[in-house]
Amino acid sequence: MNAKKFNTRSWLAGFAFALMLTGAARAAEPYGVWVQPSNGTQVQFYDCGGKLCAKIVAIMYPSLKSEIGTVIMHGATKSGDNKWQGDLLDVVAGKTYSGVVTLESASALNLKDCFLVICKGETWRRVK
Repeated sequence: MNAKKFNTRSWLAGFAFALMLTGAARAAEPYGVWVQPSNGTQVQFYDCGGKLCAKIVAIMYPSLKSEIGTVIMHGATKSGDNKWQGDLLDVVAGKTYSGVVTLESASALNLKDCFLVICKGETWRRVK
């Protein structure tokens, strides 16, 4: 095998590996729009100064349309691999709870709210 073919193959293999790593890193980010399966609410998770924020971007129920644009999480900090913690607003109750966001996969995000030692949550799916 000549050196030119070997170098080209090595470069292509390295490039493919770099693309794979980039895809894996991108998959480990919670940024994007996610839907809550229990009520169809869509929330955009985004970077806000190196922290995690989230706002409502779509709601199924007409009586709650005024909540679109409401920030429900502001300044959550990374607390582990694929995990962020911060305050989470329950727009229906009007109360703020401790929240934990865990990215389970590229298409599954678990969002829990906790009051004292009781936590409840569900797994959301990525919309975009």
